[in-house]
Amino acid sequence: MTAATVVSTDNFAPRERAPVWREWVWKHFGGLESDLYGDTDFDGHMASGHAGDVILTKLEANRHRVVRTADMARASDTGYFKIVAPMQGRAGVEQMGRRAWVSPGGWTIYDTSSAYAVDNPERVEHLIVMLPKAQLLERGLPLESLMARHVGGASGIARVALATMRSTYQELPHMSASAARGAGELIAQAVRLSLIELSGQETAVTQREALKDRICAYVALRLRDPALSIEQIAQALNCSKRHLHNAFAGEADTLASYILQMRLQACLRELQQTSPQACPITEIALSWGFNNLSHFSRVFRAHTGLSPSGFRQLSVTRAAALPLRPLRH
Repeated sequence: MTAATVVSTDNFAPRERAPVWREWVWKHFGGLESDLYGDTDFDGHMASGHAGDVILTKLEANRHRVVRTADMARASDTGYFKIVAPMQGRAGVEQMGRRAWVSPGGWTIYDTSSAYAVDNPERVEHLIVMLPKAQLLERGLPLESLMARHVGGASGIARVALATMRSTYQELPHMSASAARGAGELIAQAVRLSLIELSGQETAVTQREALKDRICAYVALRLRDPALSIEQIAQALNCSKRHLHNAFAGEADTLASYILQMRLQACLRELQQTSPQACPITEIALSWGFNNLSHFSRVFRAHTGLSPSGFRQLSVTRAAALPLRPLRH
């Protein structure tokens, strides 16, 4: 029987749960910051096991967001490819200028040796699978272009991969070490085949994804420009506004809301800076393309449940309460 690690906030007082959760996430995933959207009530549970070198974790928690900066990635000892496969709720994975939303029945993959962010805007139950990078290396496979893409899971080898990940996690407590190692190798093989299939598909779906990548890259470069608009993007990319909207069809965000979310996330990161040299709130909002402070405050409160000043004060309070942590796993 393979050993498992289980942690739960149920055994802690309500005021202790958020900092304890952040510490667990930081340690378990090798350097990962957590943001709870300004919520004060939180509960979370994680159960993790090993299938050889593959790490499988079932995570159940209130809404939260995790971020890995480039500095955190460089400080990590081991690089993994990481998969999130929702069982309840949805996740939005952002990496390399791309963003993929996945719901139950789908999965996506990203690289822990590069910066990334994962949004969980509602209570979630996820299966998270970490594979050492060496297990997925395949000559001619453009792995970088496959990160933060919706791989699927409804049909084909991607569905086989998803079923293998789920069944392995479920049966892991009853497996011998050698059987678990073999199951981990099966997961790696199914994921590799899924990515090979994804990289070779020339369909309307992948063409839409390619356009979406171009849109996201353009938005990232001009996010600070208050004049950024759908008309401007269409002209710059030489396509119609209808094509721009189609690129986001089936996503949780429209193009307009995507731009707003990216601006909000940038402001959130800056508002979490607690040094005496931190920028004033108005300056932060204007620097990220908000030209109306009242509008910024309204959408910020709708997103976090707090005013910008309240969110900043909460970040200062948390920073003072948490112990210093090393940047290594």
